[in-house]
Amino acid sequence: MQKFYLLLTSIAILVSVLTTSCGRHKRPLAKSALDPHLQGSINQRSNLPFDSVLIIVFFQSYPELKKYQEDVTSIYREQKFNHIWFDNKGVVEFGNALYNKSKNLELEGISSVFPYQDKINGVFEDEIENQLTKTETELMLTSLFLYYSDKVYKGLDEKTTSAMGWLLPRKQLSYNNLLDSLLTNSDTSNPGEKVLFGQYFKLRAVLQQYREIEKTGLWKPIDLDPKVKVYKRGDTAQAIRQIRERLFITGDIKKNDSSNRFDTELVAAIKNYQLRNGKNPTSTITPKLINELNVPIGELIMQIMVNMERCRWISPEIVDAKEMIFVNIPSYKLNFYRNGISELESPVVVGKNITKTVIFGGKMSYIVFSPYWNLPQSIINKEVKPGLAKDPNYLVSHDMEWNNGQVRQKPGKKNSLGLVKFMFPNSNDIYLHDTPSKSLFDRESRAFSHGCVRVGKARDLAISILKDDPDWTPKKIDAAMHANKESICLLKNKIPVYIGYFTAWVNEKGEIEFYDDIYERDENLANLMIDNQ
Repeated sequence: MQKFYLLLTSIAILVSVLTTSCGRHKRPLAKSALDPHLQGSINQRSNLPFDSVLIIVFFQSYPELKKYQEDVTSIYREQKFNHIWFDNKGVVEFGNALYNKSKNLELEGISSVFPYQDKINGVFEDEIENQLTKTETELMLTSLFLYYSDKVYKGLDEKTTSAMGWLLPRKQLSYNNLLDSLLTNSDTSNPGEKVLFGQYFKLRAVLQQYREIEKTGLWKPIDLDPKVKVYKRGDTAQAIRQIRERLFITGDIKKNDSSNRFDTELVAAIKNYQLRNGKNPTSTITPKLINELNVPIGELIMQIMVNMERCRWISPEIVDAKEMIFVNIPSYKLNFYRNGISELESPVVVGKNITKTVIFGGKMSYIVFSPYWNLPQSIINKEVKPGLAKDPNYLVSHDMEWNNGQVRQKPGKKNSLGLVKFMFPNSNDIYLHDTPSKSLFDRESRAFSHGCVRVGKARDLAISILKDDPDWTPKKIDAAMHANKESICLLKNKIPVYIGYFTAWVNEKGEIEFYDDIYERDENLANLMIDNQ
């Protein structure tokens, strides 16, 4: 009889263990507060191995994740095929945070849903039945991590972006290393800060602001009276009140008194709006200004999202360079950075639509003072030869000469390259240079060149670059620029030069700047983003 009771007791214990085990199998998650920064709270590695064959079975069952099979296999091979998303309490905190982030991809400017979101929901939501085994949950979470990383950290693939003419170096992202660093360091900060260009986070913050504005319904069309050509200070009109309201929403005017009078405060707000968006400031309200203000907020939101995508392609490490030159084509601006701070800003002229300035990067290695201009064959064919046919003195009148079968323009004030050029050898034959046509920098739209970048403050740029070189004082630089004889200055340290294309940019004041899409690239990229969802 005693043996019988012992047998009953053993059976009861076994049933209890099995029941508890089934409960854990149904919902392996230890729910906790979600970490909005995607931080891990992993104190120990799992030592729960699984059969590697289950990876093959998993991707056969969930074919829409097939693209991640190779990376998943690589990750678990390094982890010796142990579970990595579980500790002794269940799914680790990082898993909770990842799930929360993946459900809010639109905060990252992405309209996309994980292919098996319903399966993941069953793991994390009490009211939804979990239909996954522990190993399926493990592999689903790893696939979710790769999916999230692919969308948020990587963006469109390099082949696609290169085909669009984006030739700046793409950052290299290792999913394996990124996940491993998170799993081994409980103090790891937001991984996005280490793999995303800083401008991304600024645009993301503005994206949320503009979405909130859109929800209010206050972004209403401004009346455009076809009879009115211009509003001047002192004028009154319904449109003036509407413009005041709009500029209050955008932050260009600090107080909205709903006045319909065009006063001094509104003049200042309009000028700030124009300067912020790369326009020449005016003291009047024209139909052109009203049309610019009437761009629907939905289009501006998409513009922000498109430029967030461009930020995904850039390594955040570019800002670590001691010196760097950045040209943003749509803004017609160049910035020279030293130790992360903009030391010089200059207006630039970029390529015409038919001779677009290339989006790429290089290393500036030398500066040429009083340069010759060696004309490309295309210009010789299209301009010089027809000019010679009409005027035999064409070369002389343009300070040009034959040189080894080619045409070059002599150094001097008439030289199309101006008095100095900045060289970063590249296959595109693009460089920065001065110009005698200074009046072009006063224009609002400045796409006039054959592809090279003309710098409005070329002298100042040369002085800034060489300011720590005692051999090149401002006086010596001026003398070399006006010597009418070519001379070369080899830089002691090469300077990275990046020529980019951003139609939305958050400046150092935290203000959003929207620029004209001069090469009409935004719509194509927006369509690719939609197709890639």
